[in-house]
Amino acid sequence: MSGDVVNLRMARKRRDRTAKEAQAERNRFEHGRSKAERELARARNEKAERHLDASRREPDDGGS
Repeated sequence: MSGDVVNLRMARKRRDRTAKEAQAERNRFEHGRSKAERELARARNEKAERHLDASRREPDDGGS
């Protein structure tokens, strides 16, 4: 009839530790890029936008 004894203090610390690790993982994913990587991504995005704008066709007015 007796179950396993659970130390609530240790269980609470374990829960808090896993929550902090999950938050740290999210932060590393969001903020973990170097300055060079951020600038490279920004430059690639700008180049793609310029290419898209240069390839855009002007609409015909069709107002005959």
